[in-house]
Amino acid sequence: MNATPDNDRAPLPRIAAAALWMLPVHGVLLALGTLTHEPDHAADFTAWSEYVTTDRFVISHVVASVLGAGLGAVGVAAALCYLVRGRAAGTAVVGAALTLVGSTMFVAMFGTAAFAQPAMGRAFLDGDGAMRAFYDEVYGAPLLVNFAIGAVCWLVGAGLLGLAVARTGPELRWAGYLYGTGLVLFPLTGFTISFLQPVMGAVSAAAAVVVALRLPAAVTPRQEPVDQRSRTPDAPTRPQG
Repeated sequence: MNATPDNDRAPLPRIAAAALWMLPVHGVLLALGTLTHEPDHAADFTAWSEYVTTDRFVISHVVASVLGAGLGAVGVAAALCYLVRGRAAGTAVVGAALTLVGSTMFVAMFGTAAFAQPAMGRAFLDGDGAMRAFYDEVYGAPLLVNFAIGAVCWLVGAGLLGLAVARTGPELRWAGYLYGTGLVLFPLTGFTISFLQPVMGAVSAAAAVVVALRLPAAVTPRQEPVDQRSRTPDAPTRPQG
């Protein structure tokens, strides 16, 4: 059986290289989607309702959060195509898997915010005072457990993914560290120092640009095994006596 021609394997690197650019796109969307934050619903439910009923809020969650998570998943999958051929293949697989699980679980919350919160806000502004209790029901224990599991998967996965990038080659070391750090600190700053959250998104986006530019060249594709029979000359045939 002859070795597979190189041309048969060429489309994968081209497709993966293009898809890598979804990583910085995701980072930019993270930054843009967190430039403003909703008011504390417990302190001022009216202000919260007015904020979540704006078109900006809905578009931000649908485009930056929901669509952004999907584009980010494409970028992670593309990065994995290269990273499994590098020095930290195992770390990359575990990191990518956990990152994707965490992102998927976050999407449940993004969808709730994008579609349920505006409905609650409109109902409250129309005079339905029961929306306060309904909010607490929606954001009860099941959703918080979903968030907690997703957050752990995201934090560990993003850190491992950044580490795998950093270990792939010296030209990717700082880009990998910054990419992982940006993704890890992004959700944490949202609950602590909220004005830094878009900065962390921008940091991950900038680092991801370097990853998209350098990762394909940093990883040497595995070569198909050569059929030794096609390279070994036939042994001379012993004349029949």
